Amino acid sequence: MDLEALFKVMGRLVGQGAPVEDAAGLAFHELMKSLLRFDYIVVFAYRGQERPIDLYSTFTAEEHVVFVSMYQAGPYLLDPFYRAAQQPKPGVWRMRELAPDRFFSSEYFRSYYAQTGLAEEIGFFVALDNGITVVLSLMRREQSGVFSAAEFALLKKAEPVVAALVRHAWPDLGRRFDLAIAKRGRSGRKAAQPSVDRVWRDLNLTDREAAIVELVLQGHSSESIGLRLGISTGTVKVHRRNVYRKLGISSQTQLLSIYLKSLG
Repeated sequence: MDLEALFKVMGRLVGQGAPVEDAAGLAFHELMKSLLRFDYIVVFAYRGQERPIDLYSTFTAEEHVVFVSMYQAGPYLLDPFYRAAQQPKPGVWRMRELAPDRFFSSEYFRSYYAQTGLAEEIGFFVALDNGITVVLSLMRREQSGVFSAAEFALLKKAEPVVAALVRHAWPDLGRRFDLAIAKRGRSGRKAAQPSVDRVWRDLNLTDREAAIVELVLQGHSSESIGLRLGISTGTVKVHRRNVYRKLGISSQTQLLSIYLKSLG
């Protein structure tokens, strides 16, 4: 831990008005850098199913395409961090604590998340007003290894400071979401956000079938789905076979492809 750097960051924040967006992200970056080692930072704001807002990141232009642009195009809807932000689950969480039981063997993981080359991701979850949650992620590449138990415990101790910074720096994110929707409308693109419900309706799935295949895509096993929905594992498998037959597919790869294309 670099105490000198930590105190410098805190000193700059004390008594200041709300920092501009880049300054807030940089303050979080420097605060975390004084505590431990990591490879990337990204800060997203979530509201419902709306496209997440990228508040700050440390990626190169090429990395930004994978970690931000591709993610915002639709895969975020299957992300464990996005799902946790909807609940919300304030605090500090490892990705693997939030991920479904088959997440790391799911088609979403193989087709998208594996491209990031991450060994681990830890997120600070800060719930704000109007159903908005800000998630500040620290990432380590496979070469860097996972965060230790001691490092994770240190991040949990830092959570009150991080939450206070978020509330101080980004007090009006609802307006940002509204402006983003209006901007898409003016540009001639669809003003509506990706709608999972619309996808399933367009594919002519029943509510139960829709609930099951969405959980499948998130990385839940048939056993996990049965427990969540209060039905038997056998019933889950029957519904999955019916969905595959209805859509004319035979694999989860094809299911994910149809899902993402339907989101547009």
